[in-house]
Amino acid sequence: MIRLSTAADADAIARIYRPVVEDTAISFEVDPPPAVEIERRIATTLSIAPWLVHEDGEGRVAGYAYASRHRERAAYQWSVDVSVYVDEAHRHRGIGRALYTSLFALLRLQGFHAAHAGITLPNAGSVALHESLGFRRIGVYPGVGYKLGAWHDVGWWQLSLRERAASPAPPRALSEAQRDPAWSTALAAGAAR
Repeated sequence: MIRLSTAADADAIARIYRPVVEDTAISFEVDPPPAVEIERRIATTLSIAPWLVHEDGEGRVAGYAYASRHRERAAYQWSVDVSVYVDEAHRHRGIGRALYTSLFALLRLQGFHAAHAGITLPNAGSVALHESLGFRRIGVYPGVGYKLGAWHDVGWWQLSLRERAASPAPPRALSEAQRDPAWSTALAAGAAR
């Protein structure tokens, strides 16, 4: 089941994210954030865009995906950055794809125009997932981060979520989008895959 995240998910999300931070360069964080920090991030994100979790058949969080502002300047307001993380024991089961499918449907409903994903290179699995969902590579920041004793490139991919209007309305707040009759269908889009 895919649903909006709540503060109660912070411990499970911190558990999923910890090995990504500690053992890989996928994330450029070097200290795993505690659950209280994850709880703060969830609240901040939900004031703007969706933060979704996927529960397994026993009600445990198996993965999560969220969108955040691409940049702070007003002209960027139609663009978001997206991330997805899946618990190691649940990978290669379509959970990341399902989460992203629902996330993108909700972002479209809000009125966002483009989603961006920064991927530490090399990461063939993440590149394949993003490209299979329609992302196209738009550039690389060479040697932009140093972690685990090495410099790392970050590639950037972009997904067009909708046509770019000549005079676009601002994206709708998440709370407003939740009142839209299409909300439930968009949230369930990943489950239909």
